[in-house]
Amino acid sequence: MTSAKAANRLQLTVALGLLLFLQFYVRPRLFEGRYAPDFVMIGLVLLALRSGPGVGALAGFLVGLASDALSPARFGAAALANTMVGYLAAQTRAFFFADNVLVNAGFLFGAVWLRDLIVLVASGSGDQGLATSLLIDAPLQALTTALAGTVLLVLFGGWFRIRLDQQ
Repeated sequence: MTSAKAANRLQLTVALGLLLFLQFYVRPRLFEGRYAPDFVMIGLVLLALRSGPGVGALAGFLVGLASDALSPARFGAAALANTMVGYLAAQTRAFFFADNVLVNAGFLFGAVWLRDLIVLVASGSGDQGLATSLLIDAPLQALTTALAGTVLLVLFGGWFRIRLDQQ
């Protein structure tokens, strides 16, 4: 492994560690409610965009299992949703220029909304809460996540940059 590759992996590891710190230490202290940004989803999407479909799906599955352990929804719903989001995020890299900050914000918005849709459908939520969740709650959380991801990409953009020559 070249030193540039090792440095890139170290930067990505530190950035993902920062996102975990933001999710579990900063987020509960600064944000309240369902509309708080999901820093783990930011990490999942950026890792999937950078690493490819297999790593994206595996990372999504692990994130989903951790989320299922903490969630009252049916076990496996978040694992399924995050696996699909990780895989699809990695696949879309072939169609879009993923180093653009606005494209990444769109990816994050779509990923959070799609994840919420899959979790709601897979967990067997009733029809009464489905429309409200998909039309109000999910877009608001997706918006805050996209905004937080955009700020992080502006600050640490070089750490998440996709380098096709080093794949």
